[in-house]
Amino acid sequence: MTAFHDHYRFYRQRGPLFEAESALPAAAPVAPAARYIAYYLPQFHPIAENDRWWGAGFTEWTNVTGGLPRYVGHYQPRCPADLGFYDLRDAGVLRRQAELAKRAGVHGFCIHHYWFSGVRLLEKPLDLLLANPDIDLPFCLNWANESWSRRWDGSESDILMEQRYAPGDDIAFAESILPALADPRYITVGGRPLLLIYRPGDMPEPRRTMDAIRDRIVRAGLPDPLIVMPQVFEAYDPRPFGMDAAAGFPPHGGPWSLPNDRASLQLLDPAFAGTAIDYAAMAQRLLENRGGDYQLFPCVAPCWDNEARKGRASLGFYGSTPARYGAWLRAASRRTCEDNSGDARLVFINAWNEWAEGAYLEPDRHFGHAYLAETRRALDGFEHADAAPEDAPAYPPPAFRASPSPRHRIVDFARRARRKAARLL
Repeated sequence: MTAFHDHYRFYRQRGPLFEAESALPAAAPVAPAARYIAYYLPQFHPIAENDRWWGAGFTEWTNVTGGLPRYVGHYQPRCPADLGFYDLRDAGVLRRQAELAKRAGVHGFCIHHYWFSGVRLLEKPLDLLLANPDIDLPFCLNWANESWSRRWDGSESDILMEQRYAPGDDIAFAESILPALADPRYITVGGRPLLLIYRPGDMPEPRRTMDAIRDRIVRAGLPDPLIVMPQVFEAYDPRPFGMDAAAGFPPHGGPWSLPNDRASLQLLDPAFAGTAIDYAAMAQRLLENRGGDYQLFPCVAPCWDNEARKGRASLGFYGSTPARYGAWLRAASRRTCEDNSGDARLVFINAWNEWAEGAYLEPDRHFGHAYLAETRRALDGFEHADAAPEDAPAYPPPAFRASPSPRHRIVDFARRARRKAARLL
C-alpha cells in the first residue's frame, strides 16, 4: 500500500510547485491586450432537485471528495484551499472569487445557465450577482441547453430534467435573460452582448431559434447579441446554426482521438479501466484548430479529469503543470490577437471551478495559487516567445516511480479515504 498511500498524501499537501497568494499582483492589469473569460459552474449550493435525485445536501463537492489516484502522476484527490468547500448562496464567496480573478488577469466569468421551458436550476449565484452591483465581476451567460440525466452514475437514458424546446420557449428564454444582458457588468464584444449557447444542434430549428432570440433582445432595446457556439460534440462551425462565432471548450475539439496511455502508465489501481491522455498532447492538438472561415475564440484548460464522477471508468489528462498550462495560454493569447481585433481578442478558460472535472483555476491544497499566478504572467507577457507546452519538466517528481500496491489493499485504503473525505463536508 506504500506507493498508493504516498501518492495520495503527495497531492493532499503542498507540492514543490506551490505558490502562495502573494504571487498574485495586488491590482488588476491595465489595458490588457487580450481578455480572459473563464467558464463558471454554479453547482456549489444545494437545490431541491439535486436533493431528490442524489440525496440531501448534494452539491458538486459531494463528487469532488470521492476522487482517488489510479496511476502514478494521476492528480487525485483535489482539495480546495483558501476558498474552502464554499457555498454559492453566500455573496461573500462571489466577492472573493471576483477579487482573485481580477488579480489573476481573468476579465470575467461565463456562467453556465440552466433553463428548461421556464424552469431555472442553480440560478442562485447569478441572482446574487445581479442583486449585488458592488461585486466587480464582468460576466456573460452560456445557456447549457441539454437535458440532465444520471450520466454521473452511468445511466445516460434516465432523464432527470428534459430540455423540450416547446413552442414559444425561444422568446421566453430571451425574455428571462434580459435583466442579465442589461446589467452594466455584462460582457460585450463591439458593444454586442456576448451570449453562448452550448448545443444548438439539439434544437429542432436552430436558425429560427437564433433569429427569435435576437429579435426579442433587440426589441427590448439592447444591441443584437453576439451568439457564440462552444465547440463540443464534433460541432465546430457556428454558421449552419445561424450563430456568429465559435469558442473552444477543451477537451472537446480533437483530443478524444489521442492515444490512451493507460497500458504504459504505472497503475496504482490494477482495476483502472479508463482513459489517460497526455496533457501536452491535448494542448498541441487544440492549438491546431484555427477556425477557418468563421470567427473562433480559442480556449485552454488547466487540466481535465472526470475521475471524481466516473471512478475507474474515467477519462482524464495527466501531466498538467502551471508551466505547461501557461505555455498553452500564451500561445492561445497570441493566436486570438492574430485572428481577432479590438475587444474581440478573447481567450476562454475551461474553467474557473469545474472541480469534479479537474478543471479549475481556484487555489487548491497542492498547487496553491500557482495556476492563477501563471494566468497573470501569461497575460502580462504572452507577446514574448515561450516554450511549447510539451517542453515543461515532467511532474510529479521521479520519486514516485515505485511498485504498485496489491489491488485488495488499494480498495481497502480507497474506502477509508472516501469516508474520511466525506467527513470534510
